[in-house]
Amino acid sequence: MSTENNFAYYTPKADGKIVCNLCYHACELKEGQTGICGVNKNTQGALETLVYGHPVAVHVDPVEKKPLYHLLPGSKVLSFGTVGCNFKCPFCQNWEISQKSIVDRSVTVTPQQMVALALEHGAKSIAYTYNEPTIFYPYAKEIGLLAKEKGIKSIFVTNGFESPQMVDDMASWVDGVNVDLKSWDSRYYKKVLKGGLEEVKATLKQMVECGIWVEVTTLLIEGHNDSEEQIRAMARFIAKELGTHVPWHLSAFYPNYKMQEHHATKLATLLKAKAIGEEESLAYIYLGNVGVEGTTQCPHCQTILIERQGYTQIENHLKEDACPVCSNIIAGVWR
Repeated sequence: MSTENNFAYYTPKADGKIVCNLCYHACELKEGQTGICGVNKNTQGALETLVYGHPVAVHVDPVEKKPLYHLLPGSKVLSFGTVGCNFKCPFCQNWEISQKSIVDRSVTVTPQQMVALALEHGAKSIAYTYNEPTIFYPYAKEIGLLAKEKGIKSIFVTNGFESPQMVDDMASWVDGVNVDLKSWDSRYYKKVLKGGLEEVKATLKQMVECGIWVEVTTLLIEGHNDSEEQIRAMARFIAKELGTHVPWHLSAFYPNYKMQEHHATKLATLLKAKAIGEEESLAYIYLGNVGVEGTTQCPHCQTILIERQGYTQIENHLKEDACPVCSNIIAGVWR
């Protein structure tokens, strides 16, 4: 099965095995075998996405909750996810679905029905989220292409482990992404998360180069990824490799899943990280899960541009994508 952009979801092999092309794991699957994600299977020499058409969570959210602060702020987004994931993060907040692979086939939502839901609720975008959307890409893309015809944007909330071929394909229909940059420790990524730091870095750079709007989130967990060395390295990477205009969301950890005994992240830790990010010239840094309002300011003259209360936009003072005071163009997807 291939798309019009010649992105083949899998590559067949002479021995009846196939290689899944959806993420960097590139699982080689024999007949009847599923990949690391638990939901992509070799069925008679083809890749079958077992969760296709079977979401387990569908909600209408403010787009700021994704979090995306520079993409249609104040608008509604239809968010959905399935079971399964290609990472094994011990702190996952959606582990009840992401770390499961049993598909509830009693619930079926076709791509056409998903787009109709978005239209019904006045959503300006659809977010592929809650679990890792990379693993249900064939389903997501069918929805996204239909949504695009209706003027609805598409958002990926992702761990950034997409294959390079997929990222190239995403550029044809995905408008924005929020990518988790979970650590700056390659060993932690590989041993604990079962992913890869270098791959995530490559994905982020490729997404920016492809013209997809990118925002980055780092869940700060004290004692794991909050050292000044790690924070500065992440901030410097975003500024120098992605661009100082790329928003960085610093989010507080709360005990969850396999880390129930670990304490929550303090506000002071996030404020320290924000200060480091500012030292590295990042223009837009937002704090999450700590009750701090996510105001967007002009990086040139400090004028308040977008006022928010929690995830709700209160005022938007942007004038034709620019600061009304100094006319500095503010990076984002505003319409």
